[in-house]
Amino acid sequence: MRSLPLPLALTARLTPVAVLACAGWALSSTPATPQASTGHRSEASAPEQSSSAAPSPSAAAKSYSTASSPCSAVSASTVGDLVPGAKPAGKEIPSTDPKLRRTCSWNALHGYDYHWLDISYEINGSVDEAKQEYQQQVSRKSGGGTVPGLGDSAYSVVDLSTEDKQQTREGVVIVRVSNALVVVTYSGSDFDTKKAPGTDEINKGAIKVARSAVGALVGGRSGSGSG
Repeated sequence: MRSLPLPLALTARLTPVAVLACAGWALSSTPATPQASTGHRSEASAPEQSSSAAPSPSAAAKSYSTASSPCSAVSASTVGDLVPGAKPAGKEIPSTDPKLRRTCSWNALHGYDYHWLDISYEINGSVDEAKQEYQQQVSRKSGGGTVPGLGDSAYSVVDLSTEDKQQTREGVVIVRVSNALVVVTYSGSDFDTKKAPGTDEINKGAIKVARSAVGALVGGRSGSGSG
């Protein structure tokens, strides 16, 4: 197999996790502005809007007090399908507050195909705080659409970027479940053709993982209440 140079953006993703941890974990980080983008729109409805009224006691109550294990949120078979060659256990990135924020990553170069998958959990102090954070993250990722039947609110977007003639397509799914946020990022590139996987492939993969991650969160929920 011939050796192929990795674009700078993907080389950074292959940097050891310890380096990423030193740079600081930020759940709401926004990917670099793509040179070309393809937004996936699933529904025309807009993201939820926060109410100006004072929050009710039930809305302000916590439903989740701790973040679930993101590395346990997806099955080995799903990892094998979406990130061929990756270790099923994944790699959890150290967090400054693992009780409230946790993320797990899988990445692998399989032949000429490279894929990367992240699952992140963030626990907010209340449902209203989670709603505000959800809206902020959605507003930073234009061109997508809502995902029906996933959590209390869900949004997906797919972007195409090109660097040194190498395409990378990245899908992001943001889900609110009561006072918790689940964020899934899934990307892919082909170093032989210089092309990226199709929009539907990336979007469906990201949504599939998001459903698993939400199911894992709900199954291990702590506390009571709903959003």
